Amino acid sequence: MSPATQTRRGSDPFVHEALFYRGSDDFLTGTLRFVHAGLALGEPVLVAVPGPRLEILRDALDTDADLVRFADMTEAGRNPGRILPWVLHAFAAEHPQGRVRVIGEPIWAGRSAVEYPACVQHEALINVVFAGRQATILCPYDVDQLTPDVIADAERTHPILVTASDRRDSAGYTAPDQVVAAFNKPLPSPPQPAATLVFGVSELSGVRHFVVEHATVAGMRPERVIDLEMAVNEVATNSVAHTTGPGTLRVWSENDAVVCEVRDPGQFTNRLAGRVPPPPSSSRGRGLLLVNHVCDLVRLHTGPAGTTIRLHMVCDASRSGWVTSRSPKPVPIS
Repeated sequence: MSPATQTRRGSDPFVHEALFYRGSDDFLTGTLRFVHAGLALGEPVLVAVPGPRLEILRDALDTDADLVRFADMTEAGRNPGRILPWVLHAFAAEHPQGRVRVIGEPIWAGRSAVEYPACVQHEALINVVFAGRQATILCPYDVDQLTPDVIADAERTHPILVTASDRRDSAGYTAPDQVVAAFNKPLPSPPQPAATLVFGVSELSGVRHFVVEHATVAGMRPERVIDLEMAVNEVATNSVAHTTGPGTLRVWSENDAVVCEVRDPGQFTNRLAGRVPPPPSSSRGRGLLLVNHVCDLVRLHTGPAGTTIRLHMVCDASRSGWVTSRSPKPVPIS
């Protein structure tokens, strides 16, 4: 057992496991065992996995399915930054007394390369956000469909590894900050020339008009345009409020989505911003939370030279491979 794993298992009530499975039978063996153990202990159980596996598990649970909460991860977790506040936090907050039990599969074969770094950072930050909490989270990984690099990353982000026949400490478990830093890389250049606007505090209305114009021309539905306008305005407002400026907004179309990028000279230091709901008494800290809620993907790179935040919004989810959803309002874990 590695020192890092020993420390986490010896002093922390939070348990974070990766389930490595091959095929539907393997998936059911591991997940049914996990769910039944929780139900036997009277623990609230949430299952958030991609739709097809959701139905397989629901059917296998038979009448016990009525005792379990289900969520399609391709909807609830399409944006990896949405999972912690809008799925895990929300469920745990409903059950502040005692242990909760969650199956969450944030990484599946359909995840794109642009989404993947945010997924790994999410898995690492679970260990930070839920440290000290009464919770057990099992994250299934399809070994047959995912690459060896993905499995290796799962070993870095989960203190415990589980198969249908084995449960062991992860020798590869790595401190969350190191994992987050490893995926904090400069974002790739846009696939096409981007419309650009330099802005300061007096140009925020121009930022909003710029986004609305380009999203509308790209064919985005009106309600989605409103969401994107709000999200970009929030990021741009933070930029002028917390940095010396100026900020730079770039907008382009990519894979049926509009991408809005805000760059500024400041360094982003709060790794949990937008992932942890603030206390009800706080008047701040909800901006990036809402950005993660409405956007289909949020990517961030930060360093001494500045910060880049990219917001991806699908023009019409019904015509693309992306799936979006609105989720209940997240509640802070007390």
